[in-house]
Amino acid sequence: MTSPDNHAAKHEGRYPPGSAAFPHRGLLGIAGLENHQLLFLLDEAEQWVALNRQSHKRAEHLAGLTIINAFFENSTRTLLSFEIAGKRLGADVVNMHAAQSSVKKGETLIDTAMTLNAMRADAIVIRHASSGAVRLIADKVDCPVLNAGDGRHEHPTQALLDALTLRHALRARGGSGEIAGLTVTICGDILHSRVARSNILALTTLGAEVRVCAPPALMPAEVEAMGVTAFHDFDAALAGADVVMMLRLQAERMQGQFIPSPREYRHLYGLTLERLARARPGCLVMHPGPMNRGVEIDSNVADLVGTSLITAQVEMGVAIRMACLEVLTRRARGVAGWEPDWAPDWAPDRAGASA
Repeated sequence: MTSPDNHAAKHEGRYPPGSAAFPHRGLLGIAGLENHQLLFLLDEAEQWVALNRQSHKRAEHLAGLTIINAFFENSTRTLLSFEIAGKRLGADVVNMHAAQSSVKKGETLIDTAMTLNAMRADAIVIRHASSGAVRLIADKVDCPVLNAGDGRHEHPTQALLDALTLRHALRARGGSGEIAGLTVTICGDILHSRVARSNILALTTLGAEVRVCAPPALMPAEVEAMGVTAFHDFDAALAGADVVMMLRLQAERMQGQFIPSPREYRHLYGLTLERLARARPGCLVMHPGPMNRGVEIDSNVADLVGTSLITAQVEMGVAIRMACLEVLTRRARGVAGWEPDWAPDWAPDRAGASA
């Protein structure tokens, strides 16, 4: 694994120095992040990809720090990923599940936030079923807050891990790993998907052409304002696509009947081998999980070696969450250049941060 000093030296000049590279106190969403800030987090994750592929998967960057994973909404892979990320960085990790919390006894979200803050955590990871709940908590606590998904709003680390997965897949094929210029088709329940929203924001910021495809009832109104092209015909949306990202139907967030039946949905919007052939040769397949096999994606596509990146997304999820936790705790750890009152002299036009 690259040492911290060598890692920093490798990217010197590519980004603003110190905390100017990522000046945000927490990670509440992709909205508002600049191109070079996304690239900075992706580059920071590379050292953790390397560490996670070694037999000894542990660093001590966060030794002595306490990370609270407060999940008010059920999760398996996201919670496990954040827990592994924190522990591999040497932190003490505490998981708080909604079913075990006082919220079930009537405690307000603000009271819960104040309680967590009084425990002096060094970072809090929040997952909540209500859009905006993470920001509400972030405004009440003194430590960095990371959004692990809030309602239909955002899921920023999912978008970052998807970008990191794409970068590695493109490099494995001999390319530069650049996302700029790719045509990415996102298909499924766009209306209810925070993953779709965060990916749209991240991919367009990184320079990709993004298409979204869904039945009319599952397409947000005026989605084109986000810089995407909307389709209702999946075959047309796939033509010329370099990447197709499938989304599951968000049944838990639906109020009413949005599709006639899973069978008809698969017929019109399911990714089959025959339908995948309409995309550009070598098209990569992604899915944030959990998958509804045989509905939005067939098993022979989900498991297609050399094409499907679904398991790679899980691997990259740990690395990107390690990067986010490490970067956001630098102020608390007193990392040089990340002191709260440190103001760097840096001009974007001379540092090439968007390269």
